[in-house]
Amino acid sequence: MIVCLCRRISDRDIQHAVREGINSFDVLQDETGVSSHCGACHDCANEVFQEACAALHGGGAETCHASQKVISIATAFAT
Repeated sequence: MIVCLCRRISDRDIQHAVREGINSFDVLQDETGVSSHCGACHDCANEVFQEACAALHGGGAETCHASQKVISIATAFAT
């Protein structure tokens, strides 16, 4: 199934990336471009990523990291 229409990334592409060692959703986005254009697929892509991690690691996705909001240092210290 195509997860990201903008970048034409499928669930199989995400599963392959996890098998190849990607263990962070942020890295998955950097490497594949998934959920980096319009963002409409973010929840679905993250769900597929978490399921692939769980399948690879025997039901536990503790070695995979979900998407985290990143703020710049300048923004953090601006207040």
